Amino acid sequence: MVREILIWPDPVLKQKARPVARVDDTVRTLVRDMFETMYSAQGVGLAAPQVGVLQRVIVLDTRPSQPESQPLAMINPELIALEGKATYHESCLSIPGESEDVERAAVVTVRYLDEEGHEQTRVCDGLLAIAVQHETDHLNGTVYVDHVSSLKREFIRKRMKRVKASRETRPSA
Repeated sequence: MVREILIWPDPVLKQKARPVARVDDTVRTLVRDMFETMYSAQGVGLAAPQVGVLQRVIVLDTRPSQPESQPLAMINPELIALEGKATYHESCLSIPGESEDVERAAVVTVRYLDEEGHEQTRVCDGLLAIAVQHETDHLNGTVYVDHVSSLKREFIRKRMKRVKASRETRPSA
């Protein structure tokens, strides 16, 4: 099921997500819905808070830029090592039509639970490293515009309020 993606500055996007206590069918359904939602919006990553669920779940699929990669669901992801620096022109499904340069680690090691509840550790680079950090930020109540100047952030906030207002005035299907 495709879920509605919250538009920043929705207050839910500023809240810290709770750890998943147990990977069960409810969590697996959330993961499936998140993949459908992400693909429908043509994204490469999505965090549960973006669909209004304050749980530490992210989905990623960087195959458009990294054909050798595979779709990934990460439950309770934890960044355990950060190496180097990379600047990437980031965008976000919760901030449609906007993008800015953000500096992040070039390589990250992340520990997480997979969809079966098994602990995994993965070293990520390229777009996957950027996406893991971007989506993990969402779990901590941070969006990529928190990494840019306050002036840019305020311009983007004003545009997103207009986007949100126009969505709310559209008749529902």
